[in-house]
Amino acid sequence: MRTNRVYVGLGSNLGDRLKNINDALHRLALISIIEKASLIYETEPWGLTNQPKFLNQVVRCSTSLEPLLFLHALKKIEQELGRKATVRYGPRLIDLDILFYDNLILHTPDLSIPHPSIAERAFILVPLAEISPGLMHPVLRKTVRELLNNIDLNGVKTYKV
Repeated sequence: MRTNRVYVGLGSNLGDRLKNINDALHRLALISIIEKASLIYETEPWGLTNQPKFLNQVVRCSTSLEPLLFLHALKKIEQELGRKATVRYGPRLIDLDILFYDNLILHTPDLSIPHPSIAERAFILVPLAEISPGLMHPVLRKTVRELLNNIDLNGVKTYKV
């Protein structure tokens, strides 16, 4: 059975943020093998800024699930942890996003890989660069380190547990 390398972004800004991240990691380990995890970062909200700060983390994992099945498994984890549909970029108990899936380039109504906003989001690039700085973006043809050099890193701080 073929395994695929997947990078997943985790975020939480409601309730016990650290517990939410840890609970999501525990469930993620049931559907994949977590190979590497970044530190946890506290970050300013993106998009809708009038809300609490986020905790963010990126993990590299391997899975035999195909992309849409993996996405559905992530959405199920979010629901199990109590996430409710709200406004776009609004506050949330947990958010799980597929950032990269091997070198796949995919655009469907439900899923875009690589995640379309990686290059603008410090809260993704900082933890991603920590665990895989040389990872090549298959569309932009730049490494994560190169992408990180082109954005403002203010508002991203290592979270002290």
